[in-house]
Amino acid sequence: MYRAVCMTLALCLSPRPALALRTSPDWAPRGQPQTPPAVTTQGRAQPSALPDSLDLLDQAIRFYRKGDFNGAIQKYKELLQVRPNSPDAYAGLARAYLKKKEVAEAFDATTKGLQMADSPTVRVALGEVYFRQGQIAKAEEEWVKVINSGYQNARAYMGLARVSWALSNYKRGRKMLDNAHDLDPEDPDIRKLWVRRLNRAKRIEYLQQYLVGESNDDAETRASLQQYLEYLKARAKDPRGACHLIGETAGTELKLIPLGEDLEHLRGFGLSVVVNGNKSLLLLDTGSSGVMIDHKSARKAGVTELSGNKIGGIGDKGTKSGHMGLADSLKIGELEFKNCPVEILEQTSVIGHDGLIGADVFAAFLVDIDFGNGKLHLKQLPKRPGEAETVSLPTGWDDSGYSGEEPPGKTSEVSTPLHPGPLDSYVAPEMHSYTKFYRFGHSMLLPTSIGATPVKLFLLDTGSTSNLISPSAAKEVTKIHGDARAIKGLSGSVKNVYRADKAVLRFAHMQQENQDLIAIDMTHISDRIGTEVSGVLGFEVLHLLDIKINYRDGLVDFSLDPKRRYH
Repeated sequence: MYRAVCMTLALCLSPRPALALRTSPDWAPRGQPQTPPAVTTQGRAQPSALPDSLDLLDQAIRFYRKGDFNGAIQKYKELLQVRPNSPDAYAGLARAYLKKKEVAEAFDATTKGLQMADSPTVRVALGEVYFRQGQIAKAEEEWVKVINSGYQNARAYMGLARVSWALSNYKRGRKMLDNAHDLDPEDPDIRKLWVRRLNRAKRIEYLQQYLVGESNDDAETRASLQQYLEYLKARAKDPRGACHLIGETAGTELKLIPLGEDLEHLRGFGLSVVVNGNKSLLLLDTGSSGVMIDHKSARKAGVTELSGNKIGGIGDKGTKSGHMGLADSLKIGELEFKNCPVEILEQTSVIGHDGLIGADVFAAFLVDIDFGNGKLHLKQLPKRPGEAETVSLPTGWDDSGYSGEEPPGKTSEVSTPLHPGPLDSYVAPEMHSYTKFYRFGHSMLLPTSIGATPVKLFLLDTGSTSNLISPSAAKEVTKIHGDARAIKGLSGSVKNVYRADKAVLRFAHMQQENQDLIAIDMTHISDRIGTEVSGVLGFEVLHLLDIKINYRDGLVDFSLDPKRRYH
């Protein structure tokens, strides 16, 4: 799947508008030259329609761009009464439904649109639906076909930028986003991605202007952007510099501390992290990002509070109150980070220990989580062709100098890139056996098969005690039943818990047969990430493995040690 995706994306790398390869899409008459439709400043084809239909279309677009999705849907439906074959109406309906998180309705709109008027406009919208459904390769294929047909569509380029970032191809992603922004700088979805190109000072200026105007963001997204703006402003006022790792370290080894009643009832492994001279025990969590500690530990360590924050995770009680803070020093074994952001959770003992540390904190290294021997090995990443012999490490996960080298994570990004400008993923010869994962910020989504169903995306999460599956994915292969087990996360307990009779999970070159697999609704996680997450590979299976993660290139490898100590 990875090879097919990469080969397809390579078609998009020639200068616009001429591309390396042209396909013959279904809507193009074979053997005839293709004339791209005229594109307006909104990046859409100028429809051939009566004035009243043009007015309805403009009204629908205005409703969409100011976040009135019900109003947009109503206008698009009125447009279809006038022009039943309008591709703009079907594409607009699909996007409005996606904004309302009604994925099934969005898919129905594109399906009917293709039946009534198979056009590049509807194909681009279909790609957006595929992307949200977790069918990333199919989404990419639709967008590539549209662009290679000569139809220069801003949202197709935007979609290819998202695919590129998910595959850790940041140079390609920048090129695709540049093309999208050139075609339609007023599209609100493109504008939100464009902010990734800006450094902190310009990002503050942009967000201040953005948040006082109309947008198509929901209340949760606007609140999150406002909190992020307050953090950036507080960080800019603080005299301390960017987060950075002291010294140049080619690698090190850290002890993993078992968490649980005994070795037979492990629920995770932690790291000893010294925050401003005060020791804390933090769960090593591949499903989290950066460092999060409870308020008791933060106050004891004298962490500076910068701004308010909301913290969420699995559970039905929504986000938890917290703060963004700044630690003068974080010591982890022989490593020391200076001036780094931390999240502070106001509620104590929600997670049963002092906090969490995301594995992405060590993204400058090849991260080798050796659960069997209780070790975290940090090794130097393979050098790229032509790279200097001595490599300076990125200076942490702050955002002080961030300028769009990769999509931002939950709270932070690498401040000093390893090279000038963004680069694409590199698969070193010694990593050809590794598996490609899709990266969304800190989240690693691994292609996973459940029985004979099409490949799904599962979150790699050592912070989750159990393997999890969504009820919809489970129903494709087995029966599910109500379950009385209590499932808790950062956002409290999960009310509706189900049990899947049997499911065989296959990921990378591993296979695990699960009896009584826990099934919970994962819609909130999917909406947050932007693509369908069908399950979680948790500590239940991951603790049996030695896991090697290359965050830089989006690669992961698993191996089973028959001599492992823990069972």
